[in-house]
Amino acid sequence: MSPSHAVPKTPISVLIVTRDNMTGELLKNAFARGRKDFAVQTLTGSSQKVIGQLRAHKPQVALITEELQDGQEAGAKVLQKLRDFQDTSAIMLLHDSKPECVVNAFRDGARGIFYRNHSLKALSKCIQTVHRGQIWASNEDLEHVMNALGHTKPLRLHNADGKPLFTRREEDVVRLVVDGLKNREIAQRLRVKEHSIRNYLHRIFEKLGVSTRVELILYAFSQRDSNS
Repeated sequence: MSPSHAVPKTPISVLIVTRDNMTGELLKNAFARGRKDFAVQTLTGSSQKVIGQLRAHKPQVALITEELQDGQEAGAKVLQKLRDFQDTSAIMLLHDSKPECVVNAFRDGARGIFYRNHSLKALSKCIQTVHRGQIWASNEDLEHVMNALGHTKPLRLHNADGKPLFTRREEDVVRLVVDGLKNREIAQRLRVKEHSIRNYLHRIFEKLGVSTRVELILYAFSQRDSNS
């Protein structure tokens, strides 16, 4: 197909959830300038008001501020409700990287964490990444999650029937990834070749339906949290 007959790219539908109209409109207008990759709408008010209007929008990506009209952490209520929308990926917009806020956001269902002091260009990349089904998290965010892992119960790697999800060696690999070890370090610890670790990770990712180490660690975190 020639470039002149290429199929137009469908914009990603984005819903911006904020406390006030000004913040929402500023973000919406910023996206509108020279960016055709996004179709942006806004919702403002209390968490209850926003939740009541979510089904009318059904966005592919929702960007939610932590503060809404009913409180400093009211955005978490919207984030939790969005779990019911399988076709919507959520990004939490935070003021700064506080460990508790980051961990709670991922626990409540966020697929990405973004900060107000980062650029609009970076936000565009964040939205596109999350829309593709990947996780958006900085090294600092990941550090907070890993620190939280150390204060939870041991990871249970079983399916709904109680049967092991992984082989014993795969379980070893998962736990070492969660501990922050790289492939070479895991290979040394388990006394196998590094390419074997890559093969194990490939099978683990396939079983979980994830594609990155960050997603694997967040999965492990969610399992520990649900068993606590």
